[in-house]
Amino acid sequence: MTVSIPEPPPRPRRSRWGLVVGAAIVVAVIGYFAFSGIGDALVYYRTPTEILAQGDREIGQTIRLGGLVQTGSLDCSNGQVRFTLTDNTNAIAVHNAPGEAVQCPRIDAGAVVEGTLGSDGTFAATQILIKHNETYVAPTDGAIPSHIIPSGSGG
Repeated sequence: MTVSIPEPPPRPRRSRWGLVVGAAIVVAVIGYFAFSGIGDALVYYRTPTEILAQGDREIGQTIRLGGLVQTGSLDCSNGQVRFTLTDNTNAIAVHNAPGEAVQCPRIDAGAVVEGTLGSDGTFAATQILIKHNETYVAPTDGAIPSHIIPSGSGG
């Protein structure tokens, strides 16, 4: 007597396209979440030349202006901060907005200011971000780091 064992029914083949589409969806979702937060972290700014080229469209808008603090323009006294930012082509006068305490930048240092451009062409800053170079030099023994000003030195 011969016993025949029935063959199992063939397994349905899963489409590889489903796997490919599923993987693409997962990669797209991860990419979206990874790059959607980057835009908020970036600090974009425009130069005085770029802002002045826009004309009256920039007046009253909250914008970021970047450039170098022009030599001879810095005045930080009595809670007021005034200076001129330049890109070596054009310049815009900057002052701190009323009621805003902002950090005083250094002459010939880079700075990015956030605030609004007034109809008189001056920029009222609500925030000043001072740009530092990326070179670090340790002070020599006994020297005072350049960012610390001893009291009574009039700086």
